[in-house]
Amino acid sequence: MTLQTRDKRALAILAAAALVFLIWNYFLTRETETPAVTGAGSIPMAERRLTRLREIAAKLPARQAILKTVKTDLAAREKGLIQAETAAQAQAQVLQIFRRLANSQSVEIRAVEMGKVQPLGDAYGEVLVPITFECRIEQLLNVLADISSQPEMITTTEMRITAANEKEKTMTVRLTISGAVPRRLVPEKKGGAAF
Repeated sequence: MTLQTRDKRALAILAAAALVFLIWNYFLTRETETPAVTGAGSIPMAERRLTRLREIAAKLPARQAILKTVKTDLAAREKGLIQAETAAQAQAQVLQIFRRLANSQSVEIRAVEMGKVQPLGDAYGEVLVPITFECRIEQLLNVLADISSQPEMITTTEMRITAANEKEKTMTVRLTISGAVPRRLVPEKKGGAAF
């Protein structure tokens, strides 16, 4: 088998390209490596670093204990969150809690609306349930006290009171009850078109 001039020229170009590649790879793009330990001044610096790392390691068990305490406290507080699959189910649970409290005080609910679901801080959401009912002042005070003593995280956010029947001393109350829920139940806001 004989090589033709064309093949010889291709081999010469290939050899020259390989030589250029090797020079480029080993001599021009070579990065300088810093030694792990430098001159005489590095021993005191290494001792300071070792001392600092030992201090950090000594603080680690205390930090882990604090983290465990905080996680336990957070879990205990989050037991009061309204747990539901959807925001509507969470609103229904808030309404069910209020109905139970209203029945215990013989308060008759007149109207119920399903309010909005909004963010509550960065990690939670809030479901709102406006409720209209008629009662006497002592019944209202008892219902408000009962709301604040519930294990669930519910509270009143808005209250409007108007006179209903002066002879019976009753009033119409529009009370908005809010319950804390996990953030996943808050709908994502979609950006609208700018005008």
